[in-house]
Amino acid sequence: MIDLRSDTVTRPSPAMRRAMAEAEVDDDAIGADPTVRRLQDRSAEATGKEAALYTVTGTMANQIALRTLVRTGHEVVAEATAHLITVEKISAATLSGVTYRPVAAPRGLLTPELVAGALSPEMDPIGFRVVDLIAVENTHQVGGGTVLPLQSLRGIRRVASEAGLPLYMDGARIWNASAASGVPVRDYAAEVDALMFCFSKGLGAPIGSILCGPADLIEEARRVRVQLAGAWRQAGVIAAAALVALDEGPGRLHEDHANARRLAEGIAEAFPGSLDPGSVETNIVFVDPAPAGGTALEVAGRLRDEGLLVSVVAGKVRMLTHRDVTADDVEKAIAAWRRLAV
Repeated sequence: MIDLRSDTVTRPSPAMRRAMAEAEVDDDAIGADPTVRRLQDRSAEATGKEAALYTVTGTMANQIALRTLVRTGHEVVAEATAHLITVEKISAATLSGVTYRPVAAPRGLLTPELVAGALSPEMDPIGFRVVDLIAVENTHQVGGGTVLPLQSLRGIRRVASEAGLPLYMDGARIWNASAASGVPVRDYAAEVDALMFCFSKGLGAPIGSILCGPADLIEEARRVRVQLAGAWRQAGVIAAAALVALDEGPGRLHEDHANARRLAEGIAEAFPGSLDPGSVETNIVFVDPAPAGGTALEVAGRLRDEGLLVSVVAGKVRMLTHRDVTADDVEKAIAAWRRLAV
C-alpha cells in the first residue's frame, strides 16, 4: 500500500530510533528532562521567540494558547475553514469557553482587509461580543496547503496592533511554508506574538508539537498544560526524535513539494477538471472526485482497492506527500488513479 492519507503516518528514521534509545531523560512534568529542554531551546531559537513548551499534539498546543490568550466567552477571529474552527471548536468551547468569529477567505488565505472587516463596529453594534485574538494558519490545510504571503501577514499584524490584539499562528506546517516561499521561519514568527508547529507532520517525527512565544506566556502555558492533563514524565525519549526531525526535516521538504506537484499533474491528466496543479504549493493535494465518477468516499474506496490510501476532507479526496513517499511511489499512485478511468 502507498499511504498518502497524511504526513502524520511517517515511521521514525533509523537516526530517530537511535536517538530515542539513547536519550537522556528526567521528569518533564517538573521541567527536569534535559532532552526536552534542549528541544524547547532549539525551537525557541529557530522561531526567534524567548521560550517554548513541548506538547503531545498540535491541537494541545493550540488549545493551551487559546486558554492563555483568550478570556472565557470571548472570540477569536480566524479563517472559516481553519483547523482551529473546523476541528478544534468543540475543544475550545469545552475546555476554555472560547468561540470564534469566522472569516471566509479564498483558499484559506486571510488578508488585512478581511481581518479589519471582522473587527468593524458593524460586526457587534451592541458591544456584547468581544474579540481577544486574531489567529492565522500557515500553511492552510483545507486551502490546499496554501502559503500565507509574508506581506499579508505583516498587514494582518498591523491591523491587530491597531486593535490592541495579539496575533497567533497555527504553524503546524510552517516549515513547509518556509520551504515553498523561501521566507525563513523566524521572519514569519516575528510577525506573531506566539505560534506552534508540529514535529509529527512534514518534519517526520513520531510524536509532538511545540508552542513558542514570550517567556511569560510560556510560563503560564506550562501551568495550563497541567490543567489539560498534558504533563508527562520522561518525554525526552520522544523529544530526541523531534530533535533529529528538526535537523533532518526542513532541508528535504522541497522533495515532498515536488512529489505533490507531480502527483497533481498526473491526476489532472487522467481526470481533466479534477484539480489545478498550479495551485499545489506544498505537500497537500485536493482532488474533486466528480470527474472520477463518484463521491469522495467512493473514489477513496476504489483507490484503496488499487493499493492507494487517501483521506476524505471537505468533500474532496486529499493526499499528502511525506518523507516515506518516493518519486516512484508517486508514479504508482498516478497509475492507480489512471486505472479508475478504465
